[in-house]
Amino acid sequence: MTLTGNIEVDELERLQDSDTLPESHIRTEGLADLTHRWLEAIGEDPDREGLLKTPQRVEKAWQFITRGYRLDLREVANDAVFAAEGSEMVIVKDIEFYSMCEHHMLPFFGRAHIGYIPDGKILGLSKFARVTDMFARRLQVQERITTQIAEAVQELLEPRGVAVVLEGVHLCMAMRGVEKQHSSTTTSAMRGVFRDDPRTRAEFMTAIRQRSVTM
Repeated sequence: MTLTGNIEVDELERLQDSDTLPESHIRTEGLADLTHRWLEAIGEDPDREGLLKTPQRVEKAWQFITRGYRLDLREVANDAVFAAEGSEMVIVKDIEFYSMCEHHMLPFFGRAHIGYIPDGKILGLSKFARVTDMFARRLQVQERITTQIAEAVQELLEPRGVAVVLEGVHLCMAMRGVEKQHSSTTTSAMRGVFRDDPRTRAEFMTAIRQRSVTM
């Protein structure tokens, strides 16, 4: 049996437009002053009406964008690892992710697909979105996020195998440099039977390309 599903954005993501964030996520003091100087450096007037509150908005935005640095894998899993007898493939696909390229500090975003074959333990489905978010909400490269997710699932569940595929669009390629707006990047990390057994890997790759169930 293959279980697939779309994962909604974490509850914390809905805080981005609120006035405050949890205390554990506030570690960006000084970014407002830095942004004020940055605006001056590019030739803008940070004191004009449209930019008066921009430094504070940027500081709050980066509190949210970089919250992954303050998250811990065990806390993210939050006791959602359960004993289970099944050993059939589980796939959670189309997990939206948003990150920032560490080379140009421009966004890249896309979808993550995660599969694993249990060996006595399973993870609550929503936690795959939380694990993805934990690694994406940092300065990153797509290759590293892919590997980090695979290693995190391996650490939490010790399954027979883990497969992770990320499909991303990078604004550092679309809006600067080569300016290729329709390019995309696919990265994968395979562990255990997904790496060793071509049939298992092919089953996963076929499943993630099928249309998702819509409600």
